Amino acid sequence: MLDSKSFSIRLEQHLVKIYGGVKTTKEIKQVSNDLLEFIESKFSKNPPKFLNNVSKWSEKDTILISYPNSIVENKRKPLSTLKKFLDKHCMNMVSIIHILPFFPSSSDQGFSVKDYYSVDKNFGSWDDIKRISQKFSVMGDVVLNHGSSKSKWFENFLNGSGPGSKYFLTADKNLDLSTVTRPRTSDLLSKVDTANGEKYVWCTFSEDQVDYDFENFEVLKEFISIIIFYLENGISVFRFDAVAFLWKKIGTGCVNLPETHEIVRLFRTILDYLAPSAILVTETNTPARENVTYFGNANEAHWIYNFSLPPILIYTVLKGDSSYLEKLTMSLPPAQLGASYLNFVASHDGIGLRPIEGMMSKSEINKLINKMKNNGGEISYRINKDNKESPYEINISLFDAMQETLNGNEDFHFDRFLCIHIIMLSLEGVPAFYIHSLFGTKNDKNLYSKTNKKRDLNRHVFEIDNLKRIIDDENNHGSFIFYKLKNLIAIRKKQTAFHPNAVQFTLHLGKNFYGVWRQSLDKSQSIFCITNVTDENREFSLMDINLIGFDQWRDLISNKTLSDIHSKITLKPYQTIWVSNK
Repeated sequence: MLDSKSFSIRLEQHLVKIYGGVKTTKEIKQVSNDLLEFIESKFSKNPPKFLNNVSKWSEKDTILISYPNSIVENKRKPLSTLKKFLDKHCMNMVSIIHILPFFPSSSDQGFSVKDYYSVDKNFGSWDDIKRISQKFSVMGDVVLNHGSSKSKWFENFLNGSGPGSKYFLTADKNLDLSTVTRPRTSDLLSKVDTANGEKYVWCTFSEDQVDYDFENFEVLKEFISIIIFYLENGISVFRFDAVAFLWKKIGTGCVNLPETHEIVRLFRTILDYLAPSAILVTETNTPARENVTYFGNANEAHWIYNFSLPPILIYTVLKGDSSYLEKLTMSLPPAQLGASYLNFVASHDGIGLRPIEGMMSKSEINKLINKMKNNGGEISYRINKDNKESPYEINISLFDAMQETLNGNEDFHFDRFLCIHIIMLSLEGVPAFYIHSLFGTKNDKNLYSKTNKKRDLNRHVFEIDNLKRIIDDENNHGSFIFYKLKNLIAIRKKQTAFHPNAVQFTLHLGKNFYGVWRQSLDKSQSIFCITNVTDENREFSLMDINLIGFDQWRDLISNKTLSDIHSKITLKPYQTIWVSNK
């Protein structure tokens, strides 16, 4: 654990690397002293006890991703309803709840924040967040790249005075910005009229989401204040949204710059000092080789999203070929102790295509895109550096994505859907489930027709009585999926070989199968996770995996003992076995 002196030294080192190009040594020293005094005045609690990084997470951890209002009911605020659902159905199922932005916002389903210190009154209050945090770890979004054009800060920017008046990034409209990496098709610069004349503000994502200027130390200081405020109000897992775009330098791609990484390291140092049990997560929807750099040298993110997994896993089961998935899990470096991947196959956003750039051929990506369109999906685009559009993400509910294979087979729909979740549960890392994956929710075409926002296809809102009927009706496909996943999670939680940092080795079993070997940190448990990724029965020889003859082996999922480890077994379409020695 850092003492105050070591923390002070670290702060100054970070600030030198961040601001060395824009401030003098004397200015940085003063900024460092001011920041230390500011942090200690803001966070006046007793020093937290040290918690070893490895013990922050285990095989018992599962994340649920939900909007604050994914479940609603009459005469109750959505956050209170969410707590009611969590307490009744998720106590022994998930340990971490990622509540997507619950702040006052003007667009992008919460990611255009107007006030970081408030909970939207339509959702509830900070007391609701604190109550949820009593039984679950709460993951909250730190939307630090940009803020709302409808915020008080931006109003002050337009007026030229007051808090936030110098927080936003402007640029000369005549600059050559062709090298800037874009995640959207909207204009990068947006013209606004201010008290000081016409200006052009930088908008990475939309005209309503104006980027902050982190060259201004006061912006960094403000977000440190926000993080401390979140800590004191029940947030223990911090998701740094769109952090890759944080620092801008003309003539570069303005993504993943060294200053951005240093700011992440600064936030990590602050969290390690103030709350060693807190977890920092970076949301960097970039190609895999760039994404993994946010682990740093065990000094940046605790967790990074495995963004390449969803599109490759979906392609694997739709084609019936594990080649790309095998290459992915072989190529990803194992996370050091004290760090982990965050695995998911569906989220509130679309299925990102940037993370598989260079991993899959364009023709195969186009096959996937065309099949997703055929299964009811839409495609969102971004602008390339050559000013041409390219697919950015697929917008579709995961259940509908599994509807039909590349060769047109609609059979085994449920099996495919469960299959990709079981593979996710098998892998190194912490698993996360989007709330609609728990029930196999279909595309919400009505919502999409009302809003014309493609992501809304996968953002259905449950009325709690309807959700109760789904869960209670054993003939409903949503109930079937919910209890299947709940049972699989319960099995997984008991296996030390499924610790997020347990050893993982990718098996070479041919394109019809996908397999990994997991071994617990203490080497006492081994699990061979084998999946038939095709729509046909496939014979599998147990001789192809190294089952030690002295051990008793059984399939954890079916709870059947393997009496002859030299035999062949038949795996049904999309069936997985977890062969364990314990």
